[in-house]
Amino acid sequence: MTNPMESRLIRRFKTTPAAIRVFGFSLAVVLLSQCRAPVSVRMEKPVAHIGAPAARASTDVLLASIRESHDRIVRGDDAAIPAYNFSVARLVEEIERSGSDPWHQTLVFAGSGGSCKLNGISPPDSDPLSSQLVPTDTLEFHGEYAGYESKVAGLGAPIVEGNSYDKLGHIGFRKKLPIRNLTAIVRFDGDLAKLELLDPYQVERVSLGGRSRRLAADYGAAVMLAMTKARVDKLGLVRLLRPTRYNDTANLNFLQPYDAKRIPVLFVHGLDSTPATFAPMYFKLLQDPEIRKNYQFWVFSYPSGYPYPYSALLLRRQLDQVQREFPKHRGMVIVGHSMISRLMVTDAGDKLWIKAFGKKPSETHISGHSRGIVMEALVFSDRKEIDRAVFYSGPHRGSMLANNWIGSIASRLIKMPGLVADVRNSVISVASADTAGLMMQRAPNSIGTLSPNNPFVLAVNTLPIVPRAPYHTIVGDRGKGDTPASSDGVVAYWSSHLDGAVSEKIVPSSHGSHENPEGIEEARRILHLHLKNTP
Repeated sequence: MTNPMESRLIRRFKTTPAAIRVFGFSLAVVLLSQCRAPVSVRMEKPVAHIGAPAARASTDVLLASIRESHDRIVRGDDAAIPAYNFSVARLVEEIERSGSDPWHQTLVFAGSGGSCKLNGISPPDSDPLSSQLVPTDTLEFHGEYAGYESKVAGLGAPIVEGNSYDKLGHIGFRKKLPIRNLTAIVRFDGDLAKLELLDPYQVERVSLGGRSRRLAADYGAAVMLAMTKARVDKLGLVRLLRPTRYNDTANLNFLQPYDAKRIPVLFVHGLDSTPATFAPMYFKLLQDPEIRKNYQFWVFSYPSGYPYPYSALLLRRQLDQVQREFPKHRGMVIVGHSMISRLMVTDAGDKLWIKAFGKKPSETHISGHSRGIVMEALVFSDRKEIDRAVFYSGPHRGSMLANNWIGSIASRLIKMPGLVADVRNSVISVASADTAGLMMQRAPNSIGTLSPNNPFVLAVNTLPIVPRAPYHTIVGDRGKGDTPASSDGVVAYWSSHLDGAVSEKIVPSSHGSHENPEGIEEARRILHLHLKNTP
């Protein structure tokens, strides 16, 4: 029963659109002003090692120091590795500072012990001359996510190769990453020093002096640094309220260089959210050598103010592009915090269309651009490239939050995308008269498609998940342990539970069950299970 305060609020916001706009603007200002970066970075002076020169030494001095520690390592003295790594990192810094180009020419330096030559080698998809090379021992991370380190000790200096961060989150990138992890080592061939930049995902061990050693790596540094610069985490609320303005942020991006041998794990965020919420899971999973060796991580980012059938359409388009760019990629595991993931493993055919219009697509007369969009949104099959699905706090049957006064106000704050409004207006006149036929009328934004009574939600739940794709559910209960009467505060158990799931895990969590340590550990378990069942 609605209390008097709720009734007054509802009446006020129903009758004063200006108040709604003021409330929305104030809410956005408050939330954004209090939005602390989940991770920040400070540039620090690295701690010098005994036997290594100080920072800002000349190139010839650095090469002499690297040569000395290199020769000690070759003789079996691994105690020289820290000095070697430190000096290699400083050499990278000096090359960056001086603007030298060992990548396209051999440089000659005159030192006290005679002349020394230097050239550089980098991966084919790397461009160190036009990128910034930053040794990770100069980066000190702080904030909520800073504790999730994914480092491996060994030989070499971990670095981040990065270009401009300005467009991160706004432009899709796959074939050439704007920021990535590398590790630098130096080998000697007579008086020639070879500075090599290695991809730690492809090279785990290197040979020096006839002995194999583990390559040092900092697997989380690139993504962590990108998060501090681009602040993708701030896109959640603004994309919910004004989705059309951020349409260019609907992209499927890779978090590491593409590898045809690794299984993709695709993260899909939920309402009022961004891929940044998957950062704790991503960093934690990177700490597992078996997962790191066998999986690669992708993210789908999108404006969550769109109706989720339209957001699912955007993801299918992105998957089509990936399929064209990388036709031989392995079957993926989708890890979702929204209903979008559910639609990826559902074969709807034309059932939703018939439910909406009472007749087949060929018998339904919708003209222009709207017909194409409605066809994509309502007529679809499951994505054959997805082999397994993991649902975190999935609102499969909707959320009562969408029906109460909070959901009503939130829905009114979202500016209806013009494209969605045009489609709705085009189909109303040809839709059948029953409630299900007004599917597009009842789904103006993402809040509308969260209602348990929404015709699209009801229709989708009549369609089974395809048998070929095993699926798992992780459900939050806010630590109360009252399942099946539980809720994570946004989605109740009766909505997130799915019969037929291979496994169901209840975690003491609010709606962010994918950020909960037990929820993350469940993802790790599932990925190991998937490896055992994948040829």
